[in-house]
Amino acid sequence: MSIREDAINNIKTPLFEACAENEGVSTEILMEGVARGVIAIPKNIHHDFERIMAVGKGLSTKVNANIGASRDMPGLNQELEKLCVSLKAGADTVMDLSMGENLNEVRRGIMERCPVPLGTVPVYQTVADVVEQQKKAIGEVTVDQMLATIEQQARDGVDFMTIHCGLTRDSLTRVKNHQRLMGVVSRGGSFTIEWMSYNKKENPFYEHYDKILDILKEHEVTISLGDGLRPGCLVDATDRGQVQELIHLGELTERAWDKGVQVIVEGPGHMPMDQIQANVLLQKRLCHGAPFYVLGPLVTDIAPGYDHITGAIGGAIAAAAGADYLCYVTPAEHLKLPSSEDVREGVIASRIAAHAADIAKGLPGALDKDIAMAKCRNKLDWKGQIDLSMDPEKALRYREEGSTYKGDACSMCGSYCAIKVYKKATSDGRCPSEH
Repeated sequence: MSIREDAINNIKTPLFEACAENEGVSTEILMEGVARGVIAIPKNIHHDFERIMAVGKGLSTKVNANIGASRDMPGLNQELEKLCVSLKAGADTVMDLSMGENLNEVRRGIMERCPVPLGTVPVYQTVADVVEQQKKAIGEVTVDQMLATIEQQARDGVDFMTIHCGLTRDSLTRVKNHQRLMGVVSRGGSFTIEWMSYNKKENPFYEHYDKILDILKEHEVTISLGDGLRPGCLVDATDRGQVQELIHLGELTERAWDKGVQVIVEGPGHMPMDQIQANVLLQKRLCHGAPFYVLGPLVTDIAPGYDHITGAIGGAIAAAAGADYLCYVTPAEHLKLPSSEDVREGVIASRIAAHAADIAKGLPGALDKDIAMAKCRNKLDWKGQIDLSMDPEKALRYREEGSTYKGDACSMCGSYCAIKVYKKATSDGRCPSEH
């Protein structure tokens, strides 16, 4: 039986016990969440790793890092470096979004060294193989090739897959009639639309959904229902196409659950801050509480080079409102293939957003480190502050850069440190107003 079916039948397995310990919840609570579909444990039967984790209701907000080679910058070594950087920075999962050459080699190389769940978008490889290797058009990709890629990646051990099943010909008509400013910005979504337009047929991932689910269940792959119509700019947010696709994703969620397959649902995109909470509520209602995985959301369109910040702002709001899983955004978003440093900055920014949201949600233990940090700051305990920080290396570097001041305060305030002045003012036990 699958992970979902084990949970439904109340069959306690070592996987549930290990995951519950890692998540800091009881095995019973974890299994109940998996049975209801509000928690997913992405763990392929062919991928062995120790950090069994889960995404969903009542758990800490998770962060995903995207890596992957491109056609212009192929190769495995640079992606392995990004993998190491992602893990060191604290990413909970990693996705390989490679396109170009030697995709099996790149993915398998990443898989061998990946001690956390690994995700992919299978249509990327299918299109790359047909267009780059066979010199054919995207529309000439066959359904058999699409299914074969999904099965191959499942056999290789991919733990979760983004598949754009909810984008239909009807929803595409809605987008065209609505005249979006930016149309479709999802790469997988655009490939699917090109295929539908070329062949004048329904989305094959929608039409052959049951076959896909059979493959995923056999290898225990969690489906991440992709949002091919996610908004690519603020003015396209929460429009007919996006909502229509979300309605389809809610229906597909139930069909996957009925097959024993775990589900994560992907969400926007670019979105004004005042729409984020409503979008999270809409997803939770339409998709029956399935874990929600958001890209950002990015809350402004005019910050190239700083989109890890725009994404972290939106991610904090979304997660506080109930989103479960943040896909990081790097400073290189919209501009280039991210470097290792971009990856690190993106992971840290999203982790900050996730942690802030966990505090707002009242997650047990979420505030513990912040309290510990406050105590260290009050004692001017610099080692303690650095050890507790999200990025100890950067915190230490900044501390050392200010070492021209040799006292126990920092070089900003020096002897005028507010903490030191306050302690001196109250050292005799009298109220400061009595001095």
